[in-house]
Amino acid sequence: MAKYTGPVCRLCRREGVKLFLKGTRCMTEKCAIERRSYPPGQHGQSRRGRATEYGTQLREKQKLRRVYGMQERQFLNTYHRAVRRKGITGEHLLSLLERRLDNVVYRLGFAASRGQARQLVNHGHVMLNGRKVTIASVTVNVGDIIEIREKSRQLVPVQAALEISSGRGVPNWLEMERNLLKGTVQAIPTKQDIDVLVNEQIVVELYSR
Repeated sequence: MAKYTGPVCRLCRREGVKLFLKGTRCMTEKCAIERRSYPPGQHGQSRRGRATEYGTQLREKQKLRRVYGMQERQFLNTYHRAVRRKGITGEHLLSLLERRLDNVVYRLGFAASRGQARQLVNHGHVMLNGRKVTIASVTVNVGDIIEIREKSRQLVPVQAALEISSGRGVPNWLEMERNLLKGTVQAIPTKQDIDVLVNEQIVVELYSR
């Protein structure tokens, strides 16, 4: 599957907001948004297009997709899953994105960013319900147990991430056993539990055009 391999700070500059794609770097003066708060490219400082309804919808969709590190087809498939559920499509979309295994690993503090969490999963360092899983897009459910494999617990990135995340806290829908590097899904996350600053209804409107 194709994936974006370019500089992720460029994505934050394009959207004009911090997407927190680089872990601790995003919290320092080295953050690209802090240094250059205009879009990337030769004409980033001078070109300001007129905002249209479609343009606004597109930017919200791109922000949400990039926060969770997904390609367009993957994101669209998740949207279609949300549409098939009863209730508010936008809230179902957020919940499905939040319950991705790589995001849960990040929320539990085992990784400094979602990108790093995805790498941990892909390299086989994460277990789901006692079994090694290497697919970052797996959707977790209530009662699922996510943990770092015993032989991977002393990895430098994992230990560094735990130190960084100690002050961040764990969402209410997750329970963390820090001494065992283990987390349990306690509930399905709702919109109120998710701190991603994106208007999900605008994303739904874009795909409903």
